[in-house]
Amino acid sequence: MNKYFRMQLTLILIAFSLAVSFVIAFFDYGKLKERVRIGHETEISLVEDKIVESLTTIDNVYNLMDYQIADEMKAYSDELLALYEKENDFERWDFQALKERFGMDIYVIDTRNQVVYSSFEPDIGLDFNKCCSAFSKLLNERRAGAEFSHDGLDLQQYNGEIKKFSYVPTPDNHYLLELGISLENHGIFEKFNFIKTMDTLKSRYESVNSIQIYNSEGFRFGETEAAKYDKEITPEMRPLLREAVLSGKVQKRVQSMGKHRVTYRYIPYNADEKRGISTQRVIEIIYNDAEFSGLLGQYRNEFIQQLMLILIGAISLSFLIARLVARPIHLAFHDSLTGLKNRVALEEEVHNRLEKKQRLLALMMVDLDNFKTINDSLGHGEGDRILQLAAKTIQEIVGEKNLTARIGGDEFVVIFSDVGAMEIRQLASKLIEKINESFDALGHIENLGVSISIGIAVATGDDRFESLYEKADRALYLSKENGKNQYTFYNGEQDNRMD
Repeated sequence: MNKYFRMQLTLILIAFSLAVSFVIAFFDYGKLKERVRIGHETEISLVEDKIVESLTTIDNVYNLMDYQIADEMKAYSDELLALYEKENDFERWDFQALKERFGMDIYVIDTRNQVVYSSFEPDIGLDFNKCCSAFSKLLNERRAGAEFSHDGLDLQQYNGEIKKFSYVPTPDNHYLLELGISLENHGIFEKFNFIKTMDTLKSRYESVNSIQIYNSEGFRFGETEAAKYDKEITPEMRPLLREAVLSGKVQKRVQSMGKHRVTYRYIPYNADEKRGISTQRVIEIIYNDAEFSGLLGQYRNEFIQQLMLILIGAISLSFLIARLVARPIHLAFHDSLTGLKNRVALEEEVHNRLEKKQRLLALMMVDLDNFKTINDSLGHGEGDRILQLAAKTIQEIVGEKNLTARIGGDEFVVIFSDVGAMEIRQLASKLIEKINESFDALGHIENLGVSISIGIAVATGDDRFESLYEKADRALYLSKENGKNQYTFYNGEQDNRMD
């Protein structure tokens, strides 16, 4: 069996096995990667939902419980107005005594929207025109009015403390009297503390770097100790927060940090019941892809290991299959004795070439003269050796570009494509000469009269394998009739053209 055939079959099997295995492996890896991505996104979505749920709950609870606090603030605001009627010089007011009496901080905001007096001294000098343009506009509207108003859950800008604020204008519309009460010490806040929820979520999920909540002006709800409180959103992220507030849509930015990427998400939130602008907030979630990348890296390494195992398995299996099926497949298209193509392969090749309408397709039929005498005199073993020698000689003379086949006991066929009549005649003469030399060199068959006869036919437009074969066979018959050891072209229209 031709060793190149086995090699080709092995390579084809390896390529096919690897292609199928790689497609399946890459498909599985793609699905696994997609599951990891979905899991990562689901985790982030879960964090967002938890924060929104926590804010919604505490807002709704305060909406139900808020009216009692609002009534108290209204009563204290009326007292402040009465005090203002008696004494409009705030220098004479005892703000600390009022704070102790009300249990609330008192602020006085002038027409420039600055805090000019307060029981909470760090806020004195706070200019809302500079820090909070939208809120400053609301303050102007409230100062120009005459009614008491109160906001929902809000923050103290200085330290991020959660408070509730109320406002009432003085009768002369020169000032706003503001009250602020801390909500962090109330049992409701302790039970529905969204700050603790944020801390819990951050510690639970490794992919979450930070969770913060800002009001619409970019001030953060957070630490009550001023030394720890970074109260404003960073300048580079402020445009995203602003866009989230204005558009009502989630904003996102991705930044590279070392080997990993960090994503900033800004989720707009509005309480069900709007009060001023305090119920309009933005949730900031900063998360990394370290866990996501780590899992992908782990799966990628496992995938590479699987590919190596697949490679080894595919190659081993291909070699095994090739050894098992190469010979049967080879014998299906080759002659077992000479290794030449057989009749099945020959017919298929001729049909293919005829369909391609190759120019000057010719069939040469070679038959050993007096071969039966070798089998009868010297035995079939010697006959096989003669056939092998004839096959080798024919291939050497006609060359690899022309197909050589053994189609019977002592019968060989050569297919020529695009070869002229003169070249075929030269090859036929040379083949007869070379066969005679080879057989003469054996010595022991010299007196048996073994030679070859050749019949040649050239295909016409209507020929098929059967008709072309029949023409060559007739030409071969004439060679034998005329004394053997010679070649004859089929005597037809095509012969005359080629001659």
